Amino acid sequence: MALDFTPKTYDEISEDKRPSLGEALIPIAGMILFLSLGMIWLEMDPQMPLLWGIAFAGLFGRYYFGYAWSDLYDGIGRSILTGLQAILILFVIYMVISAWIDSGTIPTLMYYGLEFLSPGIFLPFTVVLSAIVAFAIGSSWTTAGTLGVAMIGVGSGLGIPEAMTAGAVLSGAYTGDKNSPLSDTTNLAAAVTNTELMDHIRAMRPGTAISFAISLLLFVVLGLSASGTIPVDRIAEIQGGLESSYAISPLTFIPLVITFALAFYGFPALPSLGAGIFAGVAVSTTVQGVGFAAAWETVHFGTSPETGVDLTDELLASGGLEGSVWVVSIVVAALALGGILQETGVLAAIAYHIGRAVSSVAGLTAGTAAGTIAMNFLAAEQYMAIVVPGMTLQNLYDEYDLESRNLSRAVEASGTTTSAFVPWGSGGVFMASALGVPVIEYAPYYFFGILSPLVLIAMGATGWGIFYKDSPERESPPEADASTPSAE
Repeated sequence: MALDFTPKTYDEISEDKRPSLGEALIPIAGMILFLSLGMIWLEMDPQMPLLWGIAFAGLFGRYYFGYAWSDLYDGIGRSILTGLQAILILFVIYMVISAWIDSGTIPTLMYYGLEFLSPGIFLPFTVVLSAIVAFAIGSSWTTAGTLGVAMIGVGSGLGIPEAMTAGAVLSGAYTGDKNSPLSDTTNLAAAVTNTELMDHIRAMRPGTAISFAISLLLFVVLGLSASGTIPVDRIAEIQGGLESSYAISPLTFIPLVITFALAFYGFPALPSLGAGIFAGVAVSTTVQGVGFAAAWETVHFGTSPETGVDLTDELLASGGLEGSVWVVSIVVAALALGGILQETGVLAAIAYHIGRAVSSVAGLTAGTAAGTIAMNFLAAEQYMAIVVPGMTLQNLYDEYDLESRNLSRAVEASGTTTSAFVPWGSGGVFMASALGVPVIEYAPYYFFGILSPLVLIAMGATGWGIFYKDSPERESPPEADASTPSAE
């Protein structure tokens, strides 16, 4: 993922337009108020509350900070351009899911999964398999949008709550993504902090291993408690419904194999998923006997199968390309709001003042984590959550004589992994829509996303795994003992 522009740092903003911390918090408070009013109190969808936030931030930027309308439009445009890949993947993944249901790929995965898996081992198996696939292809999104959809179906058939399965998929997918040299966010975190890619990955491994091990253990416990929650004949009923509506055959795995093979050999997510759509249509026409035009109409309008089993019908219903519009509108609105906050210097000011508030390596690590998570919620895009603090805090890490891989690790461990917690951000919107589980429901079971920033903060507090340029014993820069260092 390459950015076509360099986000503003605090020092680059002219003094007459440079927001104080209090000024920067005004549009943030407005956004929080509108989202709370609309989504919690009025139980509205997020689009309109986000529109209120855009209007308020735009008016504040124009008449208080003094930016021209054209500047604000440019900020919105750059933000949407930054998230364009996510938008396109959302369109494509909705088509992939419909194509793979129609082709029998996902129904066959569900059928065999119910045949060979048991409730007791399902959750830890899902975590490990998702981690392996995400590491191999370098994409948590592709893993969740393909393998994850099938695992939701298998888990439901085994009596596992969908929220638990979604948490297991995400915990594995983000573990593999963080450690894959093919991952766009991994490469971005290294690039924006001027860190060698493999140095960045090696720095992440200890914390990732701890977070993953604890997550896996928790899913083992959950899996054991889930054993025996479904009658034996229920699995046979679901499998019978699948067999009556689809040709269950290993040939239906062709779209899955093609997509993962292309991703494994270095093709980006979009062409890999796009190939999966065409392969899915080919299998629909040849294996399932669906007409050519009918197969493409399914890709466009989605699926509504009638297997005779209500649970299966619900799991295999999809919206296709048409169904993605609701989701994409949320992402575009959130990116527009984030673009105004970026253009007016609000994001840079918040990152800067977080840096000013720290006075130790422990505080710097925790502050980086907090700032990165805040950027996820404010900019609604994991790329900006990595880039803004990654660029803003570099000088501060230098003042503490810390190697750049400390910063690259911090922004990814707390940025990439927590993006799935933001209901209006591209990560949360994608995962919730692809897996069919709202963010608020899977969040308590997304253990890796919770543990990753906590382990990072613990590493900073204990000094374990902290890399210094010179003396490993040094806790603060030579002249910072009596005063708080600046981020300049």
